[in-house]
Amino acid sequence: MKRFILGLILITLSMSNFAQTTNDVLNLLIKNQTITQAQADSVRAEAAIRQQDIDANKKSFFATTGRPFQMTGYTQVRYQFQQQIGKIDGFDIRRARLDFQGNVNPWFSYRLLADFAGSAKILEAYGEIKIKDYLNFTIGEAKIPFSIENQVADRKLEMPDRSQVVEALVARSTDVIGNQNGRDIGVQAWGGLWKYANRFLFDYQIGLFNGAGINVADNNNNKDLSGRFVAHPLKALNIGGSFYSGTGFYGTPTAVNHVRNRTGLELNYEYQRLFVRSEFIAGKDGAIKRNGWYAETGYFVIPSKFQLILKYDTYDPNTVVSKNATTDYVVGATWHFNNWSKIQAAFTMIKKEASTKTNNTGTIQYQITF
Repeated sequence: MKRFILGLILITLSMSNFAQTTNDVLNLLIKNQTITQAQADSVRAEAAIRQQDIDANKKSFFATTGRPFQMTGYTQVRYQFQQQIGKIDGFDIRRARLDFQGNVNPWFSYRLLADFAGSAKILEAYGEIKIKDYLNFTIGEAKIPFSIENQVADRKLEMPDRSQVVEALVARSTDVIGNQNGRDIGVQAWGGLWKYANRFLFDYQIGLFNGAGINVADNNNNKDLSGRFVAHPLKALNIGGSFYSGTGFYGTPTAVNHVRNRTGLELNYEYQRLFVRSEFIAGKDGAIKRNGWYAETGYFVIPSKFQLILKYDTYDPNTVVSKNATTDYVVGATWHFNNWSKIQAAFTMIKKEASTKTNNTGTIQYQITF
């Protein structure tokens, strides 16, 4: 009888996460005089030991949280070889990220994205208020609404690296305010207008930001304004423009406030296995004017598996200075093992107007997601 009751309890445990259920069963058996109190205590003790053994052999566990959420993440391992004097070839962990997202209800959602490669940092931490298709709000640290390439997640990029002009003028690696991963702290409104054939003909994003970057308080009293507007005349075609108007606190040897403005135009076409993307961005940092553009195309030779990509990428960091531009000619390929794992390879021929030295770079990058 004892083994029968223990088996019944273990079955009950496997069907429920609530410890109270076990006591309910035992109390009912005692009340019906099926077992004695002593037998119930003995069963409880043996069931607890058996449950400990089950927990010890588990390969995964559920997190106990106030509300359900989705946790994903990915790692990118890269090898670079560079034909430049003083540059060292080698492996590095380029990104190691955890992404937490959830919905409190149909009107409120949240996201927390952190990167642990190098020094750990929070990339995104925001809440969303969803009112109507045409009016929603994002409050916190998120991507600034500027540039189509800036909106693409790192794990979804066709090439291992972003375009020069995006890195330089959209708060990334070579921007005057430092690498902010294209993000800032603020509030933005967004939505879609004029729905037709299950798609919106026009999308907008507009926001007010500190202008100082991620994980820091503002360093001046000025707030920066940014917006992105995209029309969808065809299902496969997007045409848009962006602006950024702000003040940056930077400079050496003493940092001071400077004008930091940007304007951009973009085009994106995706049809079946083909994509074509191009973007022009101009910026002004203090008295220095900069601009650049790229054109990129890719085609899945084997559907959803093997993709070839070509890219022309040019950037001028100071339009007043002659022979100052750098142009990259990039050939890339991606093999998708499945939906959560891929390997990318790219070879970049770098032409600097002011130099005759060879500056070519090769990159192989493996990515796995969960």
